[in-house]
Amino acid sequence: IVFRAKIMWNLVKVSVGGIGQFLIGTSSWVFLMRIMSEFGSEVLAGYTIAIRVMMFSMMPAWGMSNAAATLVGQNLGAKQPQRAEDSVWKTGKYTAIFLGIVSVIYLVFAPEIISWFSAQPQVIKYGGLCLRVIAAGYVFYAYGMVVIQSFNGSGDTRTPTYINFICFWLIQLPFAYLAAITFDYGPMGVFWAITLAEVLIAVIGIIWFRKGYWKATKV
Repeated sequence: IVFRAKIMWNLVKVSVGGIGQFLIGTSSWVFLMRIMSEFGSEVLAGYTIAIRVMMFSMMPAWGMSNAAATLVGQNLGAKQPQRAEDSVWKTGKYTAIFLGIVSVIYLVFAPEIISWFSAQPQVIKYGGLCLRVIAAGYVFYAYGMVVIQSFNGSGDTRTPTYINFICFWLIQLPFAYLAAITFDYGPMGVFWAITLAEVLIAVIGIIWFRKGYWKATKV
């Protein structure tokens, strides 16, 4: 076994960005849960159920976004940056179609879906509201997920970390607190904060992705 410091350092640099993305995303959900706890156990239960349902439907989209990351890494390694970019847009389109269909189902049947898990009227009410508000941005999430993972696939893990930090910590959390607590919009303030952050991730990610700096990333 030969220890190669340069290779190890490159691995550390790439992994630090991935760790940062995980910590930023996870901690933001924890703080959102804390804000939601201010509105009672039934509201919190509805929110939790809605998020779980949302995460379940996101699993195929996560698979497609990871596939996009693989295609980016493969094509950049083969010196085919344009093919790498094309694969991202195609994957984003297919993911958007899938999540667009899911969003329609959620917008129409949100209360019925939540009622599978609880018969409490308040749980169904707020769980349904949460699911509908978040589902309203699903098409944006599709492109956001694919683009963010594509940055990672190119070896540029810092850009997604910065985007997540701005959208989750600097925008989502303050907006959620101000809307829900300060301006008294209640749980809806948190729901819209989630949608706002995810839409901004998609918009910022797409703008930066189009600049093409990721194509020159060296690992």
